[in-house]
Amino acid sequence: MDEQQRRARDETRAEARLTAARLSGEGVVAVALTYVDNAGIARVKGVPLRRLADAAVEGIGMSPVFDVFLVDDATTTSRYLGGPDGDLRLFPALERAVPLPAQPGWAFAPADRFRQDGTPHPACQRRFAAEMTARAAERGITFRAAFETEWIVQRAEDGRYPTQGPAYGLHRLTDLSDYLRDLLLALEACGLSVQQLHPEYAPGQFEVSVAATDPVAAADEAVLVRATIRAVSAQHGLRASFAPAFAPGGVGNGGHLHLSAWREGRNLLALPEADGEAFLAGVLAELPALLALGAPGVASYLRLVPSHWAGAYHCWGVENREAALRLIQGPDAAANAEVKCFDQAANPYLAVGGVIAAGLAGIDARAVLPAPVQGDPALLPEPRQPRRLPTDLDQALTAFRASTVLRDALGDVLFEAVAAVRAAEQAALGGRPAEDVIAATRWRY
Repeated sequence: MDEQQRRARDETRAEARLTAARLSGEGVVAVALTYVDNAGIARVKGVPLRRLADAAVEGIGMSPVFDVFLVDDATTTSRYLGGPDGDLRLFPALERAVPLPAQPGWAFAPADRFRQDGTPHPACQRRFAAEMTARAAERGITFRAAFETEWIVQRAEDGRYPTQGPAYGLHRLTDLSDYLRDLLLALEACGLSVQQLHPEYAPGQFEVSVAATDPVAAADEAVLVRATIRAVSAQHGLRASFAPAFAPGGVGNGGHLHLSAWREGRNLLALPEADGEAFLAGVLAELPALLALGAPGVASYLRLVPSHWAGAYHCWGVENREAALRLIQGPDAAANAEVKCFDQAANPYLAVGGVIAAGLAGIDARAVLPAPVQGDPALLPEPRQPRRLPTDLDQALTAFRASTVLRDALGDVLFEAVAAVRAAEQAALGGRPAEDVIAATRWRY
C-alpha cells in the first residue's frame, strides 16, 4: 500500500467514525448495508455500529451469485456470473447513512460493490447509475430524478383491506389517518422531502412522492421509502405490497420515474430545446428494451395494459397519462419527463441509469421526436394507433438483447446478468395463469 492509499484509508476511517458517532447519538446500534439485485429485490448485510469504520475501509463480504438471483430466490447463471465461487466487498455510502425511525436502533446505508482486489465490481448496479450520471456530466448535463412509490396494504391478521374508501377519496385517508400520519413523520425523519401522499385507484392503495434529487440519490431514496413504508405498515398491523400486479384484473403498483435534464441552469425539457428533444427521442426509441430494466418481471405485463394509465403504447405525449413517456410542462423549473411504463419490480439504479443512457444516445444522434399522441392510444383509429410496447417479458428481453445502446452502457458483465435473470424468470413464470404469477410475486417486492 502506497502513501496515497494509506491516506485515503485513514480519511475514510475518520469519516466513518464521525458517521458512527452521529448515528449513535440518535440511538442507532446497527446499520443495514443494502443493494438491489437484478430481480429488483433489496438485499442486505447488517453490521453493528461499532464495526461501521471497518466496513467502510475493508468492506463486508457478499457473494456475486446474488447478481443472478431470481425473484423467488432461485438462482441462474450468466456468461460471467453464477455458482458458489468468488466474493465481493460491500462498502457503505457513508454520506447516505440515516437512522430508520420506524426500525428503532437501525440505520440505512446503500452500498457499492467492489472486487476483492479493490476494483469496482462490473455488475454493481449503483455504480452503473453513477457512471451514467458522470457520462452526462461530461456533456455538461445534470439530472434531477425521483420515483413515485405506489403500494397496497392489507391487514396482516386476515388479509382484508383496512379501508373500503373510494379511489383517491378522503374516506381512505380518514380511515387510516394514524397510519399515514406516522408514515409521513417517519419519511420526513429520514431526511426525505415528501411532496404529496394520497390514496390511489386500487383497493387499499396509496402513493407517495418525494422531491427530486440527483439520480443515484433518487434510487437510494426509492429503496429507503419502501423500507420505511414496510416498517410503518408492520407497526400498524398491515402488510405492504409493491408488486406490479396484486389482484387478477386489478390495477397494480407503478413505479414511475421522473427526470429533468439541466445545463448551465437551464432545464432542457422546459421548451424542450434541441438537446431536450433529442434526449426524449432517445428514451422513446429505447423504451421496448428499457422495459427489461423498468418493467422486469413476468407480473409487470399484467399491469402494463391499455386504458389503465400504465403507458402500454410506444408513444409520447404532452401531459398525456396514457403515453408511456409523458412530458410534464408546468413552470420551467418543474418541467420533466415521466416514464410511466416502469414499476417497482425494477432495480431503481438500473432504471434511472438505463433511461439516462438512452437519452444521451439520443443527444449524440441528434434524434427527433415523432408527433405527440393525444388521448387514449387504444381508442385512436387503427392508422393512427401507435405500436404496443412489449406485452410480455419475453418480448422485452428480445428488445433488450438487441439494444447496442444498453449493452454499451451496462457493459457485458451486467448486461448478461440482467438478461440471464430475465430469461430464467420468463422460463419459471411465463405462460402460467395470472393468478399463479400474482400469488408467486405479490409479497416479494
